[in-house]
Amino acid sequence: MAIRSLLGHLRKNKRAVSPAISTTILTSAIIVMLLVTISFANNYLNARVAENEFSSMKQFMQTIGLQIDDVAWIPGRTQTMHYASKYGSVRVQSPALNYSFYCDGSLVANFSVGVILFNIPVSDYSVGNNYFEQIFPSSKSFLQQNASAPVSRLFVIEKLPMQDGSYVRIVVAPIIRQLSSIVNNITYVRLYLPILENGPSPQLSQSVTLTGRGVSHETISGAHNVTISLGFPNGNGTGLTSDFFNFEKTSEAVNATSGSVVEIYTGEVVVSLGAYA
Repeated sequence: MAIRSLLGHLRKNKRAVSPAISTTILTSAIIVMLLVTISFANNYLNARVAENEFSSMKQFMQTIGLQIDDVAWIPGRTQTMHYASKYGSVRVQSPALNYSFYCDGSLVANFSVGVILFNIPVSDYSVGNNYFEQIFPSSKSFLQQNASAPVSRLFVIEKLPMQDGSYVRIVVAPIIRQLSSIVNNITYVRLYLPILENGPSPQLSQSVTLTGRGVSHETISGAHNVTISLGFPNGNGTGLTSDFFNFEKTSEAVNATSGSVVEIYTGEVVVSLGAYA
């Protein structure tokens, strides 16, 4: 009986939320849904823009790698390339790699080189911690053979944490091209290495300027065993260690016969950022 009485009371209760209050509640709910939708759409749009920008910068950095080969061997030559980036920036880390040349166990030459990096914060775009992508060339060796071999290596890496911040990076790192020929039964081995150096960076624009400063030449006659070792002089301070570069080996033997003549060519390239508006 008590339950029936309560149900009867509820049926007779004509009171409800007033139209003004219900309109306010409905309007508030709609506003909240719109804000959530706008926020989601904005985040999605920014993520797609950052992704597209990152993809276009891969092509830009590959162009830089190819231009290094054109500039390094012609002193005085200058090449400027412009880019457009909302989220990231280009910087030069020098020195980052150290190449040591040994002949029959003795050090005969030693060169420190810089690298070029495009950094975009992982808060704007991320591909996942410890992500690595080899773009060019297909081999991870720092010693490439034949006339069409590159003198720079391009890869993408996201490695956290790093001392300078949390970024996904596109990296251009100098490597060595080896050319071999036989003249009068003597094997000649020519090794080409561009040396990137940090130049003035007034940041007048988003641009990278490469300038060939000079070419040096060293000759090793009567060589038997020639090896090249790769080091990372500032790895502990910058995070640019062997794990970061992910080379196949940190020591390579030069393909040469006993009594070969080994010639080492180095081309100095000054890298300036934003030098031209």
